[in-house]
Formats: sequence, C-alpha cells, structure tokens
Amino acid sequence: MTNQKPTHETALAFHALHIPGRPLVLPNAWDTASARLVEEAGAAAVATTSAGLAWDLGTADGDRLDRDRALGALARVAAAVRVPVSADIESGYAKDAAGVGDTIRAVLAAGAVGVNIEDALYDGEGAGDGGPLRPVAEQAERIAAARAAADAAGVPLFINARIDTVLRGAGGVEETLERAAAFLAAGADGIFVPGAVDPGTVKSLVAGVEGPLNVLVGPGAPSVAELAALGVARISTGSSIAQAAHAVVRRAARELLSAGTYDSLTGGLDYAELNTLLGGAR
Repeated sequence: MTNQKPTHETALAFHALHIPGRPLVLPNAWDTASARLVEEAGAAAVATTSAGLAWDLGTADGDRLDRDRALGALARVAAAVRVPVSADIESGYAKDAAGVGDTIRAVLAAGAVGVNIEDALYDGEGAGDGGPLRPVAEQAERIAAARAAADAAGVPLFINARIDTVLRGAGGVEETLERAAAFLAAGADGIFVPGAVDPGTVKSLVAGVEGPLNVLVGPGAPSVAELAALGVARISTGSSIAQAAHAVVRRAARELLSAGTYDSLTGGLDYAELNTLLGGAR
C-alpha cells in the first residue's frame, strides 16, 4: 500500500511525465479494481475519471457528488497502486475559491499528486463569459487557491486546468487560448481541452498554449502516435473505459434475461488471475 501521503519527489516525477511529443497516456480508472488493472497494464500513472467515479458511487456526473465521498474513493485508489495518482475533482467540489483550497488539502491527504479542475458550470449557476463556463477571473481565482493550498503543503501538485470551450461549444481556439493563458498565470501547470481532437485544432492549441496540452480520446480520435506527432503531452480516455465496462454489464444482463444465453461473457478475465492481482498485498 502506497501513496497515502504524497511526497515532493512523487509530485515532481509526475510532472516529468508530461513531455510534448512523448505524451503521458492515461487509461482513466474509477475504483480500486480498474486502477490496479491500469497499473498492471503498464501505465506510468493512474488518473481518475470523475464521471466513472460518480457513477460507481451512485451519483450523476456534473458537480453532483459531495467532496467527502469523492475523496474517500480517491484515497482507496491511491492506496491501491504504486504509481502516481491524479484526481479529476470536477469544479473542485466547492462553491468558492476558499472551498477549492480545502478540497486540495483533502486531495493531498488522500494521496494524489495531480488534479483536473474544470471551468464548466452546471444546473443554472450562471452563463459565464458568453457560454456555460465560469468567468475567466473567477476560475483563475479558484486555480490560484488550489496552487496556494498545494504550495503551503510543500507538494508541487500538478494542476491540470480543464477548459470546456470546445466541448460545450462555448468558443474556439482563440477563446481557449485566452483562458489557458489566464489559468497558467494563476498557477495551473497544464491545460486540458476535451473535445479538441481535430489535428488542425490540436496543432494550434499546442502552438498557443505555454504549457503541456492534454486531449481527450475515444473511438474515432487520432491515435496516440498521431497526437504525439502534433506535440500533445498528455492523453486521457476520460469516462470511455468505464462506459465500455458498463456496456458489457448491460449487454450480458439483457442477453441472460432475454435469450437465456451467455455469449456476452466471452473474453472475460480469468478468475484466478484477477483474484491474485486484486487480492495481493501492495
């Protein structure tokens, strides 16, 4: 069992994994089993998916999960693996910047050395800068609070500022770069732009962002090699793996209950192998 208390060295090692052209590839996990499997597959780090984690805890994604439950799950993931862990903490599980700072202290106590903090708004909180995003100054204040909390703890936490301009249709490259500059100035270490997979867009973002660029991938997106050639420094799958896993559950359940057959279960992991992996001491 490791990662109970993040160290300065572990955090720096996680920073060093973000190399433009040689990206950190993250098959996102949502519980201890998926985290162990991701680590066993050879991932250099484990990153959580907020959607997968929320679903696992019986809650919808989108700032609906409370901080204590989210960070309890994060602590279990961090304790289950030896590699560095980064946490997707949605908007910071807090209404204001001070609350984001509290969340960061709890994230560090849980054992993570990185976070994603998004600028999206949910449930009518406000329109933001012409779209469903937090105003730039407000989001920058939240990122600055996260940076201050981590610095006070002596841990160089990797803060990945997620910008939802493309994903939510709230802006293009220019608006994204404006936000990226403000968030990096506030203390972010990297920029995450989900929805940006068009090679031309990605190339423009890599050229315009003064920090490591993270993109979200799934079926139909360019390959890791293609994104690496564009200069991407981090590649995430987000909730895609969790969605695929849950699709197997539904498909198998429906087949069993309707046809009375079991073909959907073909290709499952060997019981003994899985039991050994998940039951072994860390």
